Amino acid sequence: MDLGPYASFIATSYLAAAVVVVLLIAWIAIDYRTQKARLRALEESGVSRRSGRAATDIQ
Repeated sequence: MDLGPYASFIATSYLAAAVVVVLLIAWIAIDYRTQKARLRALEESGVSRRSGRAATDIQ
């Protein structure tokens, strides 16, 4: 496959796009773990989630 004189630009663009996608996936995974840890800490301190209550329990 001959990409012509723009081969380096095309390859660099694909590489940059792949790096951005990998960084976004890593960022989401790290944020997920952080949010789970924060939620666990809140639940351990006695704070409960609204979604854990029934509609009749809301005052």
